[in-house]
Amino acid sequence: MDLLIVGINHNTAPIALREKVAFTQDQLDDALVNLKSDQSLDELAILSTCNRTEIYAIKQRDSPENEVKLGIVNWLARYHDIPSSSFSDSIYSLFGQSAIKHILRVAAGLDSMVLGEPQILGQLKDSFTSAQSNQVMGKHLTRLSQNTYRVAKKVRTDTAIGKNSVSVASTAVVMASQLFADLKTCNVLLIGAGQTIELVGRHLKNSHVKQIVIANRTIENAIGIGKELDAKVIPLSALSDHLIDTDILIASTASQFPILGKGIVESAIKARRHKPIFMVDLAVPRDIESEVNDLRDVYLYTLDDLQSIINQNQQSREEAASEAEIIIEKAVIDFQETDLSLSVVDTLVKFRRKHEDIKTTELDKALKRLEAGDAAQDVLINFANQLTNKIIHTPSIQMKQAKIEGRDEVLIAISTLFQLNSDES
Repeated sequence: MDLLIVGINHNTAPIALREKVAFTQDQLDDALVNLKSDQSLDELAILSTCNRTEIYAIKQRDSPENEVKLGIVNWLARYHDIPSSSFSDSIYSLFGQSAIKHILRVAAGLDSMVLGEPQILGQLKDSFTSAQSNQVMGKHLTRLSQNTYRVAKKVRTDTAIGKNSVSVASTAVVMASQLFADLKTCNVLLIGAGQTIELVGRHLKNSHVKQIVIANRTIENAIGIGKELDAKVIPLSALSDHLIDTDILIASTASQFPILGKGIVESAIKARRHKPIFMVDLAVPRDIESEVNDLRDVYLYTLDDLQSIINQNQQSREEAASEAEIIIEKAVIDFQETDLSLSVVDTLVKFRRKHEDIKTTELDKALKRLEAGDAAQDVLINFANQLTNKIIHTPSIQMKQAKIEGRDEVLIAISTLFQLNSDES
């Protein structure tokens, strides 16, 4: 499998850079078709989250790895209308076994900002679903995705990596609890209606906050979450009215432009008589202008700011992560062995078909001779001789040529393949 991964993540680039190469859900369908056509890739999938953008590609067999990587990087630059030099140093590429291992680690949450967080597996499944829907994913990535899901499930089942899970959502709530002595007195404003906001909302509801309000561009899309969280749902146009009463604000939308600017927040702070507001921006690109952080009495945190809290949770998961790494190492070996055995199947099919064609041709000749009245013994002897000669003709020529060229490994391989040194007849 000629698997190539080209990506950028929280380990290689800050949020300001990651958001420049991120794909919204609306962009993803077009990007998949565009990239496959532009780079002539056999198969393709794109994973784009707050913390990473990764392209999983099955390159054409005769295409050099470095050329394909460069082509993808240049395509990213063109698609997002930014110079490749602005992010090329933050790009990583993996090929073959390293690529397989990487995608398994991503699925298991071992490469996440929050070690062992489960949300990434769902995002990975969504990326493969999008690839299938756009018909850019074939048998290789399909088999890889199925294996990835199985290994991720095994890691969750056989290790403690998923127990007491700490996600980005729960980390945001922990940080809020450090600012406010009692979350039960806090009013919460959630901006967005996606999975991240839903997770944050559940954590906040479990913390028994005073009130939850959900603001979303399309109210209908937020009604379901609103019912689950016993929350009030409002349109984005009503943000300024509710910001005045908000103690905790968490945003996570797919907007390409900031939803909250410095002006509207500054007005809210004045109306609140400088009572503090805790804000967490979980979106890429960002939903809250960075200048908001300049305001007094506003505590604004981005995804990157959560890292310090996340690090506190790393130690308790290291043992489970080590166990998970062992599972993944074995899974990589098993997958490659299966991949190699499946690749042999194509060769075996061609091998059998070639000799079936030879057999059919010679058998037709023999049957016609029998129908013409030739002696059966003569026909059978001739059939056997012709069949043998046709089968060994091409290999004989190749063996002679290999000897002339000094390629003794070919002769050794043939001797091993046909057990020519065996005593068995």
